[in-house]
Amino acid sequence: MKFALVLLTAVTCTLANPLAAQVRENQAAKSILDDSPYSGTLLVYKESDGYFQAGHSELASKALIPASTFKIVSAMIALDTEVVPDANTVLPWDGVTRSRPEINKDLDLVSAFRVSALPHFQALVRQIGPSTMQQYIDAFGYGNQDISGGDDIFWIAGNIKISPIEQIELLRKLYRDDLPVRPEVMSSVKHMMISEETEDYVIRSKTGLAVLDGEHNVGWWVGWVEQGDERVFFASALEAVSPGDDFIPARIRLMREFLQTLGVLEN
Repeated sequence: MKFALVLLTAVTCTLANPLAAQVRENQAAKSILDDSPYSGTLLVYKESDGYFQAGHSELASKALIPASTFKIVSAMIALDTEVVPDANTVLPWDGVTRSRPEINKDLDLVSAFRVSALPHFQALVRQIGPSTMQQYIDAFGYGNQDISGGDDIFWIAGNIKISPIEQIELLRKLYRDDLPVRPEVMSSVKHMMISEETEDYVIRSKTGLAVLDGEHNVGWWVGWVEQGDERVFFASALEAVSPGDDFIPARIRLMREFLQTLGVLEN
């Protein structure tokens, strides 16, 4: 009976997202996760391979709240609708002092994205409005496309969900300039996503963290590595209840370990 249940779950996931059939289990990535106190998946897509690799591949299609990874999309929508004319536009601070001093000031869009300034992006989303936001979410085919649960909090506490596979497919479309926004908008967002740049590679990425009811934490790191002609897309999705201080850096650390085992990044 247990085997039948597992088989049914696998078939259901595959039907829900046909790309799930392209996910191969990577034992090194599974070991990295199993050695941590967190559940979740580490998912990678190398363009030169043409298939996904994952630790705990059964979770690659599990939909989770996107948290601040949604800023990739909301930045594109804000620029495409000209709610902000360009990435250098200054977003005013609302005057509310919060625990993170780096967000308690006016920030341009690039800076707000890179420090993940929630109140600045909430103001942008309110200006975009729920009707226009829904039109773009539908056009993007973003996750389950359900933006209910609060007009300016739906991505951190509402009902929208997206899977690691869907995150990577969105990023691949962004890389190819294949999303329903102007090309210059995608170019601008790809620039603001640069999180690390060396002589050998560039990483474009975004983190996300949501703390839901019952201290259920969801942590993301999504993006891609450009290394010569190679592109490696990744999505780490971790979950934990009342985790310790290591949870936030673990989103990046565990994925970097996986990328190191693949030879994408150096140890």
